[in-house]
Formats: sequence, structure tokens, C-alpha cells
Amino acid sequence: MLSITVITSTRDNRFNMLFGKREVLSAQFRAYIQALEKLQLDIATSNDLIGVDTRSTSLFSRGREPLKNRSAVFALGERINILKEIDEPPLIPHIAEASSKKFPYEVLFRSLHKLLMDTASSEYLFCDDFFGEQTMFQDIFAGPFSVIDEHFGTVLPNSFDAIGLMLMIRIIHQHQLVMSRRRIPCLDSYLDKVNIALWPRFKMVFDLHLHSLRNANIRTLWEDDVHPHYVIRRYAEFTASLIHLNVEYGDGQLELNLERLRMAVDDLLVKLSQMFTKQKLQTVFLINNYDMIISVLKEAGPDGGKIQQHFEELLKNNTGIFVEELLLEHFSDLIKFVKTRGSEDSSTGTERPITIAEVEPIVKDFASRWKAAIELMHNDVITSFSNFLCGMDILRAALTQLLLYYTRLSDCIKRINGGSTLNKDLVSISSIMYEIRKYSRTF
Repeated sequence: MLSITVITSTRDNRFNMLFGKREVLSAQFRAYIQALEKLQLDIATSNDLIGVDTRSTSLFSRGREPLKNRSAVFALGERINILKEIDEPPLIPHIAEASSKKFPYEVLFRSLHKLLMDTASSEYLFCDDFFGEQTMFQDIFAGPFSVIDEHFGTVLPNSFDAIGLMLMIRIIHQHQLVMSRRRIPCLDSYLDKVNIALWPRFKMVFDLHLHSLRNANIRTLWEDDVHPHYVIRRYAEFTASLIHLNVEYGDGQLELNLERLRMAVDDLLVKLSQMFTKQKLQTVFLINNYDMIISVLKEAGPDGGKIQQHFEELLKNNTGIFVEELLLEHFSDLIKFVKTRGSEDSSTGTERPITIAEVEPIVKDFASRWKAAIELMHNDVITSFSNFLCGMDILRAALTQLLLYYTRLSDCIKRINGGSTLNKDLVSISSIMYEIRKYSRTF
């Protein structure tokens, strides 16, 4: 009878301790979460999508989000630092609140889960040492898990911050590594569950960005300005951020989604460019935006990969188109002659051999205004392109191509009977080379 009483008493004491610990920990985590919620900095709303026209979004529809935080919607910036602070102690809410600090949700997320990991590790080891069994841990932490799940269940469906969601995915991965190094498996299933919840939400928000580009209203987005478009800058910053967050992970699904986003922005850029009535302005607009995308990707790191290579190829192709358009504006007769007649040999007995009378006007026209034309080209380039270095490369390419055309003209004249009579009007190749070097230095 005594042994039964002792066993019953032991079970009661164990139950009371288990219940008491669960209630205490649940209350502590609930209080901590409530304190953290006061520190949250709102980053994104459902209107903060890459392809949405900011001018059509009412200031009042933005809710509590300060306008100064809008850059963080698409650009990773200093938010990446949270991944370097994985092992930092949890936030102390009253200290942060006293200094009026606010934090993006991923900072609060890391802090909450850091507290959970440390508390769970301690309790798990205690249960294992004191009771010799690990099942008690799950009974004790059923309460805290429920409290955190309830909190997360209200936060996640209202999160439209794709970068924040990806940061949380990376934080969970780092926390899994921490627990693995500690050789404490008590949070394995919980961390897996959080990770599984985060990915679909990220995909949903990412798809909202994708659809905003695919369904963008071209007429409301278009601006009569050839400089980089704000929507394309958003895309560049957003893509650079996600590429940076994928460097150490190589997630193929994320890469596939970024490729889908790239295709959508390709289509949008072409449609926006077609709103310009002049072909030259269309090309300038595309070059400025391609160059900006490449610059943003390079600033984020050397990991632009296939996406960066794609835009570099588009930039190269459109630069070639612009160079031809620019030269045709100023040297159309020269270019037309070189392309149609420059490769003919006057000594081969063609039906219409090249004559001095045919080339003399071209030679004299070039000699009379080539320097002035180059100056006009220079002015055109520096006013058309946002990036001076890009403009310098384009001007150099145009002058180099001009030199090639003129060299072909000079070679053609040498093959004409009596062509030497035009030597006095020919501009020396060295003079053109000098101008090329001069503008390359001073641009």
C-alpha cells in the first residue's frame, strides 16, 4: 500500500512540475512575443510589388508603413547583417523600446528563435539528466510551441516582404546547423515545420511580384524619359538581393523563379521602349536600363551568373545598334557607299566601276565637318546615357567604327584610277585616331 502511495505521489509531483514548467515557459514566451511586437518595423504591404505604379497607390492605403522604409522592400542593404548575428543574444525588448528602435521582422524572428533554442537546449538536457528520458521535454514545450505557433500563424499570412521571408528561411537553416552542432535534436521537427511554412509564403509573394510585371499597365508606367525606369531598378535590386541570399545555398528552385522574373522584365522593357516614337530613343532607353541592371548586380557581388550575362549580351547588342544609328545621323553617305560599293574592285570590269566623281563629294563632305560631327556625337552621348563610363564605351565604339568605315573608303580610293588626286582632301588616319584618344580621355 505504501509503495502505491509513493508511486502515485511521485507521478503527481512529476505532473505538477511538468504542468508548472509548461505554464511558466508559455507565459514567458507570450510576454516576450508581445514585447517584440512593439518593436516591429513594417516594411512591405500588399501594394509593394515591383510592377505596381507608385503614383497610383494612395498614401492612406499604405497603413502604418513609413515611406522611408520603402527602399528595403526591394533592396537587401544592411538587412543581410542579420545572418552574421545568428549567435548574438536575444533582443532585450525594454532596452530597445527605451531607445525607440524598430526592427524588420526577421530581426525579431531570429531573436525569438534564439531564445527558443537556448531555453529548449537547457530544458532538454535537464530532462535527460534528471528524469533519464526525453519525452518530458515535448510535454513541457507543447505550451511554448503553441504560443509561438499562434504568433507565427498571425504574422505569416500578412507578410508581403519577400526579402524578409527569404532571410527567415536562411535564419532557420542556420539555427538548424546550430542545433546540429549542439547535438540536441529536440527542435528538429519544429524547425522543419517552420521552414515548410515559410517556403510557400515566399513563393506566393514572389509570384505576386512576377504577376505585377507580367500584368503591368504600360501606359501608366511609361515616362517620357530615356533614363533608367524606377520599376526596372526595383527589379534589379530585388534580383540582386535574392541572388546574394542564394550564394551559399544554390537553390535551383529559386534560380528558376528568378529566370521567370527575368523573362517578365525583358518583355516589360521592350514594351516600355516601344512607347518612344523614335527608334534611337528606344535603343537609348534599353541601354540605360540594361546598364543599370548590370551595375546593381555587380554591386551586390560577383554572383550575377546567367542573369547578369544575359543583360550584358543585350547591352552589347543594343550598343551596336545605337552606334550604327548615331553614325548614320552624321555620316550616312559615307556608310551607304562603304556598305554598297566599298568592297568592289574598279579594275575587275564591273558594269558600273567606281569613279572619282562618285567618291569626291563624300571625301570633301567628311573633310569639311568630321570634327564638328564628332563633337555633336559626343554631346549626344553624354546627354543620353546615365552612366558616364557606359557612355564613354559607346562613344569609343562609335568612333572606332567610324574609323573602320573611313579606312575602307580610303582603301577604295586607292583602287580607283586617278584616285590619288583626292589625297589632298583625305583626312589622315592618325588625325582620326588622335580625336578618338582625345575624347576617350576627356569624356
